[in-house]
Amino acid sequence: MDPITLVVTALAAGAAAALQDGTKDAVKTAYARLRDKLRRRVEGRPDAELALARHETAPGKWEALLAAELTEAGAAGDAGVVDAAQALMKLIDETGSRAGKYVVNVQNARGIQIGDLNTQTNAFGG
Repeated sequence: MDPITLVVTALAAGAAAALQDGTKDAVKTAYARLRDKLRRRVEGRPDAELALARHETAPGKWEALLAAELTEAGAAGDAGVVDAAQALMKLIDETGSRAGKYVVNVQNARGIQIGDLNTQTNAFGG
């Protein structure tokens, strides 16, 4: 999975998990760790700060803007952010993590789609 998609996916999953009764403290701690790393990464970027704050309560609405802002802020190249996202997803979806669901190599790929239950139509060439 590309780093930005992983981070945004982890944020949405962490926010949802944190609201559920019985969520393990480890999940809440990992979510807070990722969120705090991202806050530091986007500090001083008002649009990114807003997207990050609003994403927590309405992930679907803010996902695209947050992904764009995180890309501009260089979050994809921040090993600490990516590691925190992977650690959170390992806690939330251990089976998917073990199966490599959150690791995608997109080198030389076209028409990439990440996630479950998607529909995509591509037309390549002239």
